[in-house]
Amino acid sequence: MVRGEEPLLSQGRPSSDHSDERSVEEEDALLTGQKRAQPRNYGWAFWREVGLFAWAIIATVLVIVLAVLFSHQQQTSKPTPSGGGRKDGKPTGKRNLIFMVSDGMGPTSLSLTRTFRQTETGLPVDDVLVLDHHLIGTSRTRSTSSLITDSAAGATAFSCGQKSYNGAISVLPNRDPCGTVLEAAKRAGYMTGLVVTTRITDATPACFAAHVNRRAEEDRIAVQEVGEHPLGRVLDLMLGGGRCHFLPNTTDHSCRRDDRDIVDLAKQNGFSYISDRKRFDGLNFGTNVKLPLLGLFADTDIPYEIDRRNMNDIYPSLDEMARTALEALQAATQDSDKGFFLMIEGSRIDHAGHGNDPAAQVHEVLAYDTAFASVLDFLDRDDVEGVVVGTSDHETGGLATARQLHDTYPEYHWFPAVLANASHSAEHLAYQLRDHKAGQHISPLDSGIKTPPRPRSNQDTEEEEGEEDLKSYIRTTLLSDGLGISDPTDAEINRL
Repeated sequence: MVRGEEPLLSQGRPSSDHSDERSVEEEDALLTGQKRAQPRNYGWAFWREVGLFAWAIIATVLVIVLAVLFSHQQQTSKPTPSGGGRKDGKPTGKRNLIFMVSDGMGPTSLSLTRTFRQTETGLPVDDVLVLDHHLIGTSRTRSTSSLITDSAAGATAFSCGQKSYNGAISVLPNRDPCGTVLEAAKRAGYMTGLVVTTRITDATPACFAAHVNRRAEEDRIAVQEVGEHPLGRVLDLMLGGGRCHFLPNTTDHSCRRDDRDIVDLAKQNGFSYISDRKRFDGLNFGTNVKLPLLGLFADTDIPYEIDRRNMNDIYPSLDEMARTALEALQAATQDSDKGFFLMIEGSRIDHAGHGNDPAAQVHEVLAYDTAFASVLDFLDRDDVEGVVVGTSDHETGGLATARQLHDTYPEYHWFPAVLANASHSAEHLAYQLRDHKAGQHISPLDSGIKTPPRPRSNQDTEEEEGEEDLKSYIRTTLLSDGLGISDPTDAEINRL
């Protein structure tokens, strides 16, 4: 018989180990139409799998519990390098707090600056700012009087922990003064300081050390900052601009409405006073400082960083002032069981937003980013436990990094490299234009008012030549050299 034709029930055909069970199941299925359930035989392999699964669940739960317990212990019982831990878990001992404000900076400011930096220096697209590594959330500073929060209401929320109206300098809506974190630190024995690039009497710094109903009362703010204050002197260090509010109105460069000499008042209250780059350099980045210290380096605001970098021999940078303040306060508290509170503000990010000046904006944010990095470096090196808190009070100017080409279909484009062509801020160029017009004794361009024709004269010719000179100055010095714009139209020139 051929092998392929061998009967299925041949004696030589191998049989399955479970052939008896299978035949019974098949008979039942044929007779009843239903498969009979057979008892399963759970062997060693099955129970081994069950045991391993149960052990995996138990081990996972134990790991999670241990991790939670360890984290809780670290947060509540870990002693600080300069102190210890209380039984209630709150830290004790010497500590420093640096509070940083990027005034007027919104999320688009960071995007604008990040892409500008990447483009200008040839960095990869995943290279980010120092600030980007420390973004953990947002703050809410809403004014009680407006949906648009100003710097005064924002800084009052920071300093007092309570909301107030636009223009309020650490006073509540009912005009009652509210205690600030800086004042509380001073009363607790801490050293205190303010570092800004605007006037030291501007809204943000004022909200930490003064109380007035309106932010415009900068003459009164100056008086309080140097010690004529309900709590006495609450500041040990001030670095920034705003000198004009400290000089009597009988002197040049004063903007006070009275003849009080606030620099002299500061000296009477123990302040050392410096007002120029040479004496700032003499501080040796904080190692040669006598506190309390008042340093005012500009009549009003310190110039934008895009302009200041070309006047470095006149004005210190935000980073230089911040590093000087940190070292000075560290040295002053070295033998104390208390630390210090320092507020550092990137003040003119806000002004660049108000002026719709993107070139000034990116350089202000970069300057703030550099100062932020220096603060982190200081905290890493310092033996005393410290913390930096950085936030913004509001956004300014409705900044958008795009250009709508036409109304029917807005194609958005953003060219960061264009900003790299600018050598100065619009503010600086406006001052140049003012000085040029004053020096040439020429009037502004046609305002649009139509006047009757008159006979031509030598005066007419001189005026026309003056206008042509002004147009040429705007086109070449301001737009081409200052902003890097090489293709302005005549209509754009005339608008300027």
